[in-house]
Amino acid sequence: MRGNGNEVELRLPSEVWVLVAASFIIALGFGIVAPVLPAFAKSFDVGTFAVSAVISAFALVRLVFAPLSGRLVDRFGEPRVYITGILIVAFGTGACGFVGSYWQLLAFRSLAGIGSTMFTVAAVGLLIRITPPPMRGRASGLWATGFLLGNIGGPILGAALVEISIEAPFVAYSFALVVAAFVVWWFLRRSTLAALDNSVKQETLTVRAAVRLPAYRATLASGFTNGWAVFGVRMSLVPLFVVEALRSTPAVAGISLSVFAAGNAATLMVSGRLADGVGRKPVAIAGLVVSALGTTALGLSSTVPMFMVASLVAGAGAGLLNPPQNAVVADVIGEKAKGGPVLAGFQMAADLGAIVGPLLAGVLVDAFSYQAAFTLTGAMLALSLGFWFVAPETLPKKAQTHVAATVAGESGCLDEGPEVPTGERLAGRPRQPEA
Repeated sequence: MRGNGNEVELRLPSEVWVLVAASFIIALGFGIVAPVLPAFAKSFDVGTFAVSAVISAFALVRLVFAPLSGRLVDRFGEPRVYITGILIVAFGTGACGFVGSYWQLLAFRSLAGIGSTMFTVAAVGLLIRITPPPMRGRASGLWATGFLLGNIGGPILGAALVEISIEAPFVAYSFALVVAAFVVWWFLRRSTLAALDNSVKQETLTVRAAVRLPAYRATLASGFTNGWAVFGVRMSLVPLFVVEALRSTPAVAGISLSVFAAGNAATLMVSGRLADGVGRKPVAIAGLVVSALGTTALGLSSTVPMFMVASLVAGAGAGLLNPPQNAVVADVIGEKAKGGPVLAGFQMAADLGAIVGPLLAGVLVDAFSYQAAFTLTGAMLALSLGFWFVAPETLPKKAQTHVAATVAGESGCLDEGPEVPTGERLAGRPRQPEA
C-alpha cells in the first residue's frame, strides 16, 4: 500500500500473491491428470458408467464433506486446513497411479475429493480475511486467474507425460501439490495476517443467519447455476455436441474449451477491478446476462465458427461473474466473524449445480435435443438474475481500516512493491529486540 500524509492507498497484501501462486501450481497439476483419468479408469475393463462414477465421486465427496471443512477452518484456521487438504489430495492422487483395481482407484479419488474441499474452503476464507474489503474483487480475480492459467497449461504437460506412462501424470500432480503446500507453508508460516488470532473472540456467522441475507441468497443462486453451466454442462455436453451435432472432431471440441478459457481470462481481472469500483451487483448481473446468452447460443449454433463465438461469449460471462459473487460472500462474512460454514455453503451450491446440471441436461438430450439442454442451462442462469435484482450492494462505501494498513511502514519506502511475507511481525507490529 502507499501512503501520503494521512491518506492510505490500500494494495494487495503479499500473502494474496502466495495464494495465487499456489492456485496456479494446484491447477497445473489438476490439468495434467484430468484428460488422463477417464482412460486410466477404462483400463480396468469397466463400463462407461463406472468411468463416469470416478469423475462424479470427486464432486460428490466435495459436496458431502464441505460442511465439515467449514467447521475445521473455524477451529484450526485456514493455513493449517489449507496445507492439510493439499497434502491429502497429493497422497490420494499419487496413490491412484499405483492402484491395482478399479475400486481402489475410486476410493483414492474420493479421498482426494475430501482434501480438495478442505483446501478450497480454506483458501477462499484466507483470501477474505487478509484482503482489504475494497479490494476483494481484484483478489478474487487474481486467484481465479491463477487457477485458469494452470488449467490451460496442465493438459499440455499431461499429454507429454502420458507418453512416458499412464501413471506418470498422477505422480506429477502429487509432486506439484507437495510443492504448492511447501510454498504456502514457507511464506505464511510466520505471517500474522494469515495466522489465526485466538486472543480475539470472533463470532461465527451461521449459514442460517447468512441465508436470511438477500446478498448471500443471490450468491447461492448464481453459484448453483454457474456450477451447472461451467463445471457441469460445459464439460459433459460440449465434446458430444461438437462431434454429434456439428459433425466435427474431438480436437475441435478441445479448441472450443480453450476458447472458453480465453474469454474467461480476458474478463477476470477487469471484472475484479469493476467489482471494487462500480460495485459487486452490476458486474454480477452483467456476467449472468452475458453467460446466459452465450450458453444458449451454444445449443443454437449450426456451424463451428458460430460455436466458437458462443464459447468465447460464455467464457467472458463466467469471468465477469466470478469475482463479484466471491466478493459478496466475503462482504457478507466481514472481517469480524468466522465464516467457514458460510463459505462451505457457497461451495456446496456450485458443486450441487455441477452434479445436477449434467444429469438433467443429459435427460433433455436423450428426450429432445442438445438445443433444449443448452437452452435450459441458459434459462437457469437468467433465472438467478432475479435474486441479484433484489439484493443490496455490499461494496464498502469507503476504505475501511484493515490489518494491512497498520504494517505499511514495514515495507521500507511506501512506494515499493509488496512486502515478502517473512512473517517477522507480532500483533501487526515489528518484532521488538530481545531484552
